Amino acid sequence: MKAIGYRKSLPIADADSLVDVEIDRPVPVGRDLLVRVEAVSVNPVDTKLRRNAAPADGALRVLGFDAAGVVEAVGPDATLFRPGDAVFYAGCIDRPGTNAEFHLVDERIVGARPASLNVAEAAALPLTAITAWEMLFHRLGLPLDADGRKGGEGRSLLIVGGAGGVGSIAIQLARQLTGVRVLATASRPETADWVRELGAHDVIDHSRPMAEQVKALGVAGVDYVFSTTATDRHFLDLVELVAPQGRIGLIDDPEPIDIRLLKRKSVSLHWELMFTRPLYQTADMIAQHELLNEVSRLVDAGTLRTTLTETLGRIDAATLRKAHALIESGKARGKIVLEGF
Repeated sequence: MKAIGYRKSLPIADADSLVDVEIDRPVPVGRDLLVRVEAVSVNPVDTKLRRNAAPADGALRVLGFDAAGVVEAVGPDATLFRPGDAVFYAGCIDRPGTNAEFHLVDERIVGARPASLNVAEAAALPLTAITAWEMLFHRLGLPLDADGRKGGEGRSLLIVGGAGGVGSIAIQLARQLTGVRVLATASRPETADWVRELGAHDVIDHSRPMAEQVKALGVAGVDYVFSTTATDRHFLDLVELVAPQGRIGLIDDPEPIDIRLLKRKSVSLHWELMFTRPLYQTADMIAQHELLNEVSRLVDAGTLRTTLTETLGRIDAATLRKAHALIESGKARGKIVLEGF
């Protein structure tokens, strides 16, 4: 079967940084699904691994996490899906990736694909939706709407990097499912327009001191901070703008930060890695299946929208190199998708 992988960590401009290969088709065991991949999206984790995680002794590694496709076969212990089911999911970093015609994935981290989306639109969602949902509701503890009441009304949330893939879905989740005031950062006119379109109440520029801008909006202190990028660069600003007893969550890989600065305000710090549950086979691993199904339901109800902004072309090495280069430029907005082999 066709696949795209790498054997050495090389700059993306190098033609060997990602290459087309033929590999054996895998066989599902246990609770695995064998999925015929129809579309994939590219995430920053793909570029980080390609640059920093060279396979041992020149072995081939296939990257890719987000995928939308159709179940081709199931393992003997699988109960959630059947062949022919349309699915979407984000895989795990300890298994071969989705940049291949057929892919194995544990059914407990797979969701039913939204019926209202095409495969490209669906492939844009899983990794960022899982990350945003887990951070907002499982780590930071934002209260969901219930019994006709707006959860978190009177509180505020700041999303740093609002126009990125994770920020783009986090804005929607917070705005549609809670009553918090959503502040999102963007530094260019087109990205500021994008985050407003997604539902941000206010936009601030992360290229300038943010604490001053938050105060100018009449927000004395932000209750929840979701930092998706450049946490080390913004950390002093975040310490200043977060409310006493507030919460800060991060998903990037910052240079060392001094968390002692949070003590005076009794602020808690939360990490989110959407691969934790499948990596450690946690008892609540099926939560990702459940939340993806809920995201699918919300999309089909018109509550959430895809964050797809560009479909670059077919799934091959040349197109993937273009996608990696765009991600590495830091100028990507929303999600980049490739479709078809």
